Amino acid sequence: MSAIYPSLAGKRAVVTGGGSGIGAAVVEAFVQQGSQVFFLDVAEAESEELSARLSKANHHPRYIRCDLTDLPAVQRTFEQILKDGAIDVLVNNAANDDRHQLAGITPEYWDQRIAVNLRHMLFCAQAVAPGMQAMGHGSIINFGSVSWHIALPDLVIYETAKAGIEGMTRALARDLGQHGIRVNCVVPGGVRTPRQMRLWQNPQEEARILDQQCLKLRIEPRDVAALVLFLAADDSRMCTGHEYFVDAGWR
Repeated sequence: MSAIYPSLAGKRAVVTGGGSGIGAAVVEAFVQQGSQVFFLDVAEAESEELSARLSKANHHPRYIRCDLTDLPAVQRTFEQILKDGAIDVLVNNAANDDRHQLAGITPEYWDQRIAVNLRHMLFCAQAVAPGMQAMGHGSIINFGSVSWHIALPDLVIYETAKAGIEGMTRALARDLGQHGIRVNCVVPGGVRTPRQMRLWQNPQEEARILDQQCLKLRIEPRDVAALVLFLAADDSRMCTGHEYFVDAGWR
């Protein structure tokens, strides 16, 4: 059984990176709440499959292909979405955790990784903020990562971006709070997505992760989506400017 949030029914939500993994679970969770969902992704096959699977819902989601590293494309996409009204909820989920080592980093790779993992979140928030200000409410949910809290190896740019997201969350919460807009950060741990299972497909690695968690169960995408729904709903009306972990106590 999952919670039902009446305040989410009919609300307009945008989910970035919504075609697969955690993002797809978030899209489906909002659809089940009766929200009107737009999700952005470059993974066309996965996104079309998700749209087809949820096509019979009362408010089936709308997939829009958008390369979030292309800021003019981001602007055009939000202009298209906002023609029909303001956005109530923005979920900044999209990211890419490609492994990399310090010696191989070039200025071009740095710029590309920051564009993928950090830059677009600010400009997506910038796009929805005026409409939220006019309504006097809104929820922006940014995705961080447990990776920099526990210093995982070979992820220095990714972890730099994710640390920056937590700082950006607090700054936006302060700047936008006067307009009734809440800004929070969800920090997932080792979530069992298809991508992560490919990275951690050997039993030894899975055992290592579980050993470092307080709870000895793998986190599922739906566990993260459940927290996103709470932070989007009116039930969390006094929650803003903070990080909320879904990591099973990974230390």
